[in-house]
Amino acid sequence: MDLDVFVSAHRAEWDRLDALLRRRRRLTGTETDELVTLYQRTATHLSLIQSIAPDPQLTGRLTQLVARARSAVVGTRRASWRDVTRFLTEGFPAAVYRSRHWWIPTALLSTAVAALLGWWIGTHPEVQASIAAPDELRELTRPGGQYETYYSSHPAASFAAQVWTNNAQAAAMCLVLGVFLGLPVLWILFQNMLNLGIGVGLMSSAGRLDTFLGLVLPHGLLELTAVFVAAGTGLRLGWTVIDPGPRSRRTALAEEGRAAIAMAIGLALVLFVSGAIEGFVTPSDLPTWARITIGVAAELAFLGYVYVLGGRAARTGDTGDVEAAERSATVPTAA
Repeated sequence: MDLDVFVSAHRAEWDRLDALLRRRRRLTGTETDELVTLYQRTATHLSLIQSIAPDPQLTGRLTQLVARARSAVVGTRRASWRDVTRFLTEGFPAAVYRSRHWWIPTALLSTAVAALLGWWIGTHPEVQASIAAPDELRELTRPGGQYETYYSSHPAASFAAQVWTNNAQAAAMCLVLGVFLGLPVLWILFQNMLNLGIGVGLMSSAGRLDTFLGLVLPHGLLELTAVFVAAGTGLRLGWTVIDPGPRSRRTALAEEGRAAIAMAIGLALVLFVSGAIEGFVTPSDLPTWARITIGVAAELAFLGYVYVLGGRAARTGDTGDVEAAERSATVPTAA
């Protein structure tokens, strides 16, 4: 294709489309039909130039022109409170509900690993000695030691913000890195369970496991559930790379990836709640039973939210993906 001849043949159409776009709010019905036709033709011209005779300057001009025309034809959609409400009551809980066959086994196995590590560390003094010196271990586990003062060592608001940021980053990493066949997700999970197992083991060896659980359970139930949901979804995304099912691998990854990114936003909100509990409830003067009750209530509320709202949305076909109209940015071509 002779690019100069092609440009000469179609420049008038491009200029006309540009002129119509400049006054699109005052177009007549006939001019609106003309704009749509020119939009389709210009989109086809852009596709031909990109595939046969790419020219950076011309491609840039036509890309901008097609984008403006598409905005004029289909309109621009702005997020609204309706979108927020739909996400919180349908999209996010449906995505979590659909992933339950991944994150529930992940939670059970991870908890078993943490318990096993805790037992191993707590019953083997030589393992404890490899973690820290005896004086350091006593400082960690004694009444008023570092395990207890950790939750009250900073102002509640700043501590809650720090905890929320760290946990949200960990959850996002699980979701995003799942595409690498899930291997980074397993490593992140193991690191979390190892830290938990070390705490269980050291405090149980000092005869203070009840104190440790009283500090961890109020916020840990919801916090770990969010991490397990993120990890399970990340593993599911990794499995999609291996076995996309009846869908093409590209389509499957696009659908599951969009749902996973949306889940990162929802889980950030869940972790905000757990961070607030960790910052304000865990170090409070409330009795242990009251603090644990708050943690259990938050956990049951989340599970009820997922199984009631999420289950209902999933049964109507909601997958947590974006709405169908926003899943493609392809442009029409001339018939």
